[in-house]
Amino acid sequence: MEGTRRVDVRPGIDVMVELTQDKRTGRLTGGKVKEVLTTAPVHPHGIKVILENGLVGRIKQILGSY
Repeated sequence: MEGTRRVDVRPGIDVMVELTQDKRTGRLTGGKVKEVLTTAPVHPHGIKVILENGLVGRIKQILGSY
């Protein structure tokens, strides 16, 4: 599942995000969502979140829910 709809994202789900510094490489980082930062219902580049480890990025793939 893609991470472009805010309604699909909630704290605790496993996701793959693209960190700001990895935009040019397309490298993805996995983690659990701690907080959702994007307020819009849909974002074409992915919903921005803070992971439990403190990293910030845009969701590119939703792996599962809690």
